[in-house]
Amino acid sequence: MSETESNTVSAGIVVIGDEILSGRTRDINVQQIAEFLAPLGIGLKEVRIVSDDQDAIIEAVRALSARCDYVFTTGGIGPTHDDITADAVAAAFGCSIDVRDDARAILEDWYAKAKTEITPARLRMARIPDGAVLIDNPVTGAPGFQIENVFVLAGVPKIARGMLEDVAPRLTRGAVTHSVTVRLENAREGDLAEAVGQLQIDYPAVSLGSYPWFQEAEDGSITRGVALVARGTDQDVLADVERALQRFAN
Repeated sequence: MSETESNTVSAGIVVIGDEILSGRTRDINVQQIAEFLAPLGIGLKEVRIVSDDQDAIIEAVRALSARCDYVFTTGGIGPTHDDITADAVAAAFGCSIDVRDDARAILEDWYAKAKTEITPARLRMARIPDGAVLIDNPVTGAPGFQIENVFVLAGVPKIARGMLEDVAPRLTRGAVTHSVTVRLENAREGDLAEAVGQLQIDYPAVSLGSYPWFQEAEDGSITRGVALVARGTDQDVLADVERALQRFAN
C-alpha cells in the first residue's frame, strides 16, 4: 500500500436496493465505509442510492467512477432474481459476465463444509465480470469483486465490513483528515456567522462547519449552543484554527 500523504484521495458509494429507498431497511453501510476509509486518508465525496434498476446502477457507477478515485457499491449480489448489480457493473464497463471457475470453487468449498446444496440460485453468486479481481468474503463465502476502480460489496453490513479487510491493501492512501470541535454554550449561529465566514477565508485549506445543539435538563430547562467543527490535513494549521474558534467563547 503506497503512502501519498500530500494527496487527496476520494471515494464514492452507490447504495443499491429498493428496500433502502422504501425505508424498509436502514442503511448503515455508508457510515461504516466512511469510517473505514477515514484513517486511510480517503475522503467520501458522494453517495447515491439507486433502485434495483440496471440502467440506474450503470449510470451511477459510471458517473462516480469518473469523478472519484474509488467507488464502492453495496447490495444486489445475492442469489435472487433482483440481485442485478454484477450484471449492471459488467455492463457499465462493457465486460461479459458468467460463472467463473475460481468463484465457483470458493462457493463449492464453502457449501460443502456447511453440508449445504449448491443450487443454481446460489451459483449465481459465482457470476463475475471478465477481468475482475475477487474480493474475499470471510462471512458467507460468496465473493465480491473489483473491476477497475469499483469495488462491489454485499449489502448486509457485517458481510460488507468483512470484505473491506481484503480491499484495504489495494487502496492508495491520502492525507488523513483530522478534526477539532469547539462547543460553545448559549451561542447562536447567526451571531457567529460573519466571524466564522472570515475565518474560513483566512484558512481556505480548513473546512469549517457550524452545528446548533440543544440539551434538555431534568427540570425541563433547555440549554442551547453551537458546535464549531474544523477539519483539515495540516495539524499545525488546525491548531491555529482551534485557538481562533475558542476565542469566540469569550
